[in-house]
Amino acid sequence: MNDLEMYREQLALCDDKIIDALMEHNVIAEKIMVYKEKYGMPILQPLQEEKQERKLKEKLEGNKYQKEIYDVFERIGHVSKQVQARKLFSHNIILIGFMGAGKSTVSDYLSSMFAMKIAEMDQMIAEREEMSIPDIFATYGESYFRAKETELLIELQSQKNVIISCGGGAALREENVAEMKKNGRVVLLTASPKTVYERVKDSEDRPILQGNNNVEYIAELMEKRREKYEAAADIVIQTDNKAVLQICEELISKLLGMDAE
Repeated sequence: MNDLEMYREQLALCDDKIIDALMEHNVIAEKIMVYKEKYGMPILQPLQEEKQERKLKEKLEGNKYQKEIYDVFERIGHVSKQVQARKLFSHNIILIGFMGAGKSTVSDYLSSMFAMKIAEMDQMIAEREEMSIPDIFATYGESYFRAKETELLIELQSQKNVIISCGGGAALREENVAEMKKNGRVVLLTASPKTVYERVKDSEDRPILQGNNNVEYIAELMEKRREKYEAAADIVIQTDNKAVLQICEELISKLLGMDAE
């Protein structure tokens, strides 16, 4: 055996060790999730994640392959989050509610903590139609846009472990709710009219509020939609005066409670 063949043999042995270590790593990640559930511990622990990242940076300080190893560990962390998400959720998480209730904020946070894909419905429709939501409304009308929502929901039900953030009107159509329920848990995020107004008052991408961007109109429209929102929801989360971590912990706890019933 020449030196090249010997190095290749050594590399193959390293690969075997890496595979074994990664398998063990993923098993332990699942065990941690089971332990947290069993003892009622918070599922999301961003401070622990930050601590692990600091330790890794300290360990790699001055290492010749610092960047390359760090890149690998970033990917390992991403996969570990996906393993945990699959352990927790055998379904999609579908966020509904009035504009400004916090759907985008919550979906972004859950995605970062669990490496779950986000389907931001309004954004996806706008990209496919190659125009903004207000322009779609102005050009084709609301009924056209609502039909596009239904088509997209049907398409998304073939996927798993996706966070689907719906536009404010998506849950008002029974056919949409039926699609949501096929492979998802529907989470209604709510907020007071005043909170909603503060969150959307500077937005120019809210065609429903054109000319009526005030607390009174928002309250009236929210009340009109409330019954259908609540009928569609599997769980309800109030988002007023709560940090996104608190909202997501409550969401996860209630979803796990549903699955335990």
